[in-house]
Amino acid sequence: MGEVRIIAGEARGRKLQVPPGLAIRPTRDRVRQSIFDILGQFFHGERVLDLYAGVGAMGFEALSRGAGQVTFVERERTAIRTIEANARKLGWSDRIRIVPADVESHLRGARRLDYELIFLDPPYELGPEPALRALGQAGLPEGAVVVAEHEADWSADESYGRLRRRDHRRYGTTGVTFFEARSEDAP
Repeated sequence: MGEVRIIAGEARGRKLQVPPGLAIRPTRDRVRQSIFDILGQFFHGERVLDLYAGVGAMGFEALSRGAGQVTFVERERTAIRTIEANARKLGWSDRIRIVPADVESHLRGARRLDYELIFLDPPYELGPEPALRALGQAGLPEGAVVVAEHEADWSADESYGRLRRRDHRRYGTTGVTFFEARSEDAP
C-alpha cells in the first residue's frame, strides 16, 4: 500500500504517503469512515492522541474534520519521518506534536492525559489490552473517548480502570471497540 487518502473535511481526497516496506497497517478507508460516522463526522477543536500512529492516518483524518491538535506517539523512525512529511504536505506542522516513544512506556509515565479523543491501533500480535489498562489509570478527562482497533476475534472487558466499553463493531478481520472515560462510581 503506497497511499492512504483523507476521506472528509478540509483535506478531503488528499493522499498521505506510506513508505514501501514499512511494517504498519494503516486503517482501511472503510473502517476509518465507519469510525468517524460513529464518533460524529466533524470536530470542534478537540485534542487528539494517536497511539501507535504509523503514518498518522487517524490523527490526520481528525485534523481534516476540525480537531484542533493531534499528538502522535510512534517509535518507528521511518513512520515518524513520514508523519512529519505528511504534516508539512498538508500545512499542519503547527497542529501536531510527535512523541518518539514506545506507547506503553509513554503511558506509564503519564499522570494525566488531557485529550478528548484517543486512537489506539497497536500491532495485532500485541493487542490493545496493555494500553487500555494504562489509559484507564491515566487520568483522562470525564467523557474522553478511546477508539481501539484490534483483531476481530479479540474481546474487550467491560472496563479498564475508568474506561467503560460503549460499542463494538466488526469489519471483516478488523474489530473496533469504543470506550468512554467515566468516574469510578458512574455506571
